[in-house]
Amino acid sequence: MLKRTFDIIVCSFLAVLLFVPMVVIAIVVKASSAGPVLFWSDRVGRDNQLFSMPKFRTMRIDAPLTATHLLEDPQSFITPVGRFLRRTSADEFPQIYTIIIGQMSLVGPRPALFNQDDLIALRTEKGVHKLRPGLTGLAQIRGRDEISIPDKVALDEKYLQERSVLLDTRIILETFLHIFQPKNVSH
Repeated sequence: MLKRTFDIIVCSFLAVLLFVPMVVIAIVVKASSAGPVLFWSDRVGRDNQLFSMPKFRTMRIDAPLTATHLLEDPQSFITPVGRFLRRTSADEFPQIYTIIIGQMSLVGPRPALFNQDDLIALRTEKGVHKLRPGLTGLAQIRGRDEISIPDKVALDEKYLQERSVLLDTRIILETFLHIFQPKNVSH
């Protein structure tokens, strides 16, 4: 209950703080490429339940619906503003909404795409699927796009076993450091 209360308080504050930047981003996304401002991605949440997760659209509308790292040439699908949004993680701002309504948390394993069967199966095997997915998590600050699925799940499992307010606070602080010094973002 403490974690959920923390999520609501922090995300309500972030929604106010980021309102103007999100409006600016929305205008730039709409002006710079064809298609909607938001991309709603089908993701796997707590107890492997599907939900729709919003992000600012960073890819062209003709991009395949698959994990970016599985594309042969992901750069050819990313919009000019999309590179910046991904590098700074600003494309994730709309997820504040999913945290406020309880589909996500600030900290937890990043939600898998609906078709990432290997990741979903391994998380289920390790019990990680019982956690609410997060905007950020251990895998985000320990390697993000550069670590393998088994290593990601090992970090998710470590979070499951060691989760606490102190660990969540540390992950949030490290996430902010990574935003200002981006690394391990391959696309």
